[in-house]
Amino acid sequence: MSGETESRKKDHINIVLKENVGAKGITTGFERFFFEHVALPEIDLDAIDLSLTLWNRTLQAPLLISSMTGGTDSARAINLHLAEAAQALGVAMGVGSQRAAIERNTLTDTYQVRKVAPDILLFANIGAVQLNYGYGVDEVRRAVETIEADASILHLNPLQEAVQPNGDRNWSNLYQKIETLATKLQVPIIVKEVGNGIGHRVARRLADCGIAAIDVAGAGGTSWSEVEAYRQNDPLCKQVAHAFASWGIPTALALIEARKAVPELPVFASGGIRSGVDAAKAIALGATLAGSAAPMLGPAILRAEAVYEKFSAFIAELRIAAFCTGSENLEALRRAPLRRTDTWEIIETAYARGLSGTSQSDRHK
Repeated sequence: MSGETESRKKDHINIVLKENVGAKGITTGFERFFFEHVALPEIDLDAIDLSLTLWNRTLQAPLLISSMTGGTDSARAINLHLAEAAQALGVAMGVGSQRAAIERNTLTDTYQVRKVAPDILLFANIGAVQLNYGYGVDEVRRAVETIEADASILHLNPLQEAVQPNGDRNWSNLYQKIETLATKLQVPIIVKEVGNGIGHRVARRLADCGIAAIDVAGAGGTSWSEVEAYRQNDPLCKQVAHAFASWGIPTALALIEARKAVPELPVFASGGIRSGVDAAKAIALGATLAGSAAPMLGPAILRAEAVYEKFSAFIAELRIAAFCTGSENLEALRRAPLRRTDTWEIIETAYARGLSGTSQSDRHK
């Protein structure tokens, strides 16, 4: 099993880098929102404070390098490059699923990044479905301790497992097992999807289990059913996987609904976050952190400086978005007026009709 897991990790890296695995026919929904531009912001751009404290770690910006990889030799350098950039920028980071290291100790160091990132908010990661396949508190604790993580992600990927060759198909009774884990693990548990979103009903039930945060990881970014389609050799299985390229809850909608369903918990937004402007919209819609993964993978193959440059652009864009809404800090950005484009279209139509004063038929009388 460990060799199969490692091979899958290599496939995932290569496919995400080389193939068009973005969602098809669905978007994040962030394009439906726009900030009310403040032409006279009355603040100093360089004095804007984007920092926050979460679980005793201070971040310089509300951004997360989302979970990507680990468990194969090529992932070792990728994770170190990501972590080095996260340390320099003061942002959070999650590692990829640590199942490979649980199965094979020699792969543990492909996830270990504290030597280059001693101060970052770092998340361990285990698939929630593994709680039905022999994993429990000991395995999750081991995932946390071996990388000195501050919290642990349990990722939800039912669609990916359903279309994956030899995927894990038994998803029964997981709420109960997550609740048990939440009561026994000494670090916060974050539950996240992998790109199809967490709906408000699931978010509420997870909160009732005692978890510490939710990452909605909605649709509109990388589609893992598309990734798995490229791993399929059987034409029928490939067709089935491709059929779900548009499946999921758009990230913006999942975020809005989760924020209402679990107001007491931090909610993270990932899934198609491609700029600091997207991140700013996510913050204004209630996200504590905005996460991005796929755009960082290519730079991470090269060097830490490339990741630093890419994520620095995100931070600069987020800062300018705050500036142009007159927001001197994150709390102000959360209150910045955010409007919907469909509402704008209604206003525009009404305004155009108001200019004419009469309908087309009236003008021809």
